Amino acid sequence: MSELTLALEVPRWTWRCYTRHLAPVVALSAVASVQRLVVVNWTGEIDPALATASEFVVLAARLALVVLVWRIAMAGRTLRWSAARTFVRRHWRSLLWQVAFLGAAFAVFEVLAEHVVSGLLPGSARQTYLAVLLFLKNPTVVALTLIWWIGVIRQVFEVRPARPRETFPSAGAPGR
Repeated sequence: MSELTLALEVPRWTWRCYTRHLAPVVALSAVASVQRLVVVNWTGEIDPALATASEFVVLAARLALVVLVWRIAMAGRTLRWSAARTFVRRHWRSLLWQVAFLGAAFAVFEVLAEHVVSGLLPGSARQTYLAVLLFLKNPTVVALTLIWWIGVIRQVFEVRPARPRETFPSAGAPGR
């Protein structure tokens, strides 16, 4: 198996996990979506104490999402530091692919969508654009990235059964 193929297992698993558990992922992400839409779009009209309190609600929803996805991802699996050391030693190139994939996603969805496009808009439209963008990113990009990171941890730390060694009949034993 090539290192690229191994690295691509994580985004494939991420997508399957996301689509199979879409309702709870989107529901928990919607908390941040709505909060960002309201707080970013109407910044001047919201009491700073309420805005701060809403950040704690978002944090609680994100923690719940992490716990949910972690439980889904790790069900029936054994994780060990020794497995991670072995994986890193054998498949460090696969991890470089993960960094490249996530870096590309960051470049597109954070740098390009949030900063470059926003900078091209007239000042009066920027705040609304950012509010809508964050509303859309939370249940999609943010959720997928969170699931992806858990997928990377799952792949790296999972104890895999040892491959059976080929055995050959001894010289004195009859062939099979």
